[in-house]
Amino acid sequence: MGRLLAIDYGLKRVGLAVSDYMQVIATTLTTVPTVDIFPYLKDYMSREQVDAIVVGDPKQMDNTPSESAKSVHLFVDELGQQFPDIDIYMIDERFTSKIASQTIAKSGKSKKARKDKGLIDTVAAVLILQDFMKMKKL
Repeated sequence: MGRLLAIDYGLKRVGLAVSDYMQVIATTLTTVPTVDIFPYLKDYMSREQVDAIVVGDPKQMDNTPSESAKSVHLFVDELGQQFPDIDIYMIDERFTSKIASQTIAKSGKSKKARKDKGLIDTVAAVLILQDFMKMKKL
């Protein structure tokens, strides 16, 4: 069994999280500048077995696509072309950044760490991955 890889895609940076090989535990991986995401993913997947990729799908409160949805969907299309043998799923990412910020604050991190957008993006990716793994078990 391989890992699951979660992506919190943004125009400036991409937060990444991965599961363990048993696909039970989600952990932060890293944050990558958006312009470097495909070289990073190619390198990572050459070293690690990835069974599926989960990408956060940005939606508004009324369940319509958010402003960033178009760029995320273009990214997912390219992801499918770059990695045609890997299943790609999209999952609602509403509130993940807000919950990530709250989680970081509760963890006792310094005020500076709480404002680190890269850290927020990786924790948001963990939340996306945890939601996906919960849905998979149902």
